[in-house]
Amino acid sequence: MIITQTPLRISFVGGGTDLREFYGRAPGMVLSSAIDKYIYVVIKERFDDRIVLHYTANEIVDRVEDIRHDLIREALRLTGLSRGVEIITLADIPSTGSGLGSSSTVTVGLLNALHALKGEQVSAEQLAREAAHIEVDVLGKPIGKQDQYIAAYGGLRKFVFRADETVENVRLPLAEDAYGTLGSRLFLHFTNITRNADEILAEQKKNTVGKLALLQQMAGLVPQLEAALERQDFDVLGTCLAENWALKEQLALPISSPDIQAMVAQARASGATGCKIAGAGGGGFLLSYVPADRQEQFLHGMASYRNLPFALDPFGSRLVLNIRRETRFPFHP
Repeated sequence: MIITQTPLRISFVGGGTDLREFYGRAPGMVLSSAIDKYIYVVIKERFDDRIVLHYTANEIVDRVEDIRHDLIREALRLTGLSRGVEIITLADIPSTGSGLGSSSTVTVGLLNALHALKGEQVSAEQLAREAAHIEVDVLGKPIGKQDQYIAAYGGLRKFVFRADETVENVRLPLAEDAYGTLGSRLFLHFTNITRNADEILAEQKKNTVGKLALLQQMAGLVPQLEAALERQDFDVLGTCLAENWALKEQLALPISSPDIQAMVAQARASGATGCKIAGAGGGGFLLSYVPADRQEQFLHGMASYRNLPFALDPFGSRLVLNIRRETRFPFHP
């Protein structure tokens, strides 16, 4: 039996510049962090040759081609496993429409588990690259590559996406206490809206050429925020979140709405110095930066929205259990 634990993520600035339509013209840059909310993938070998899947639905099939869950189907194809396997996915929060990168987290965690089942040790770079290939190239999803990379690597990182498809990753060198301080000033509140991110991203992707100047401004926030976080000037994050959101709202119509605008206004009036919708926009979770001396007021002001307590996570996808069949029974002479 194999179990992997793979983190969800929050993206601070630069989201949207990880789309190929942008980084094919200019380097894309994103600064994001893994959080301590996870998707677990459990895989065990079966005595028979069937493929059994348990997620929000159940499937029992004889051939990989018959699997309805597209991420599982393509991960099995990529790794060459075609029979005799049972797969379970479990999430800390309902993943559909959360804006926390759940589909890429599933893909990375699944690939990590499948490689382990084959006895293969693979790097975070390989996991991220294979997950992005499945989602973007094979399945044609209108998404970027930041989610796969932060799920695989974890931590607080800057990613640079280049036209030749290489990805540079830089881990920000924060001490453990600074890491905790930064995380303590961040809040996630559910908008009470779920949405199909693919529809929003498809429009954003279509608008990329006409919005290059906006996207370049968003990418430009990354080195500014990186420098501030490295010198532990964490309050700059609030300003950057606010600037990023003002730019992001202009990328595609479904990103914002009157309800979301009202929620952002409420968060700002309650003490947040900056907010943005996590992920593609349109719903999911609102991410807010709140200085320590405003947090009691902020939580009172946002009491009508459901709060998701979390911390920043230094780890990416990892094996938490690895018991393979051939090691289960010791040899007895």
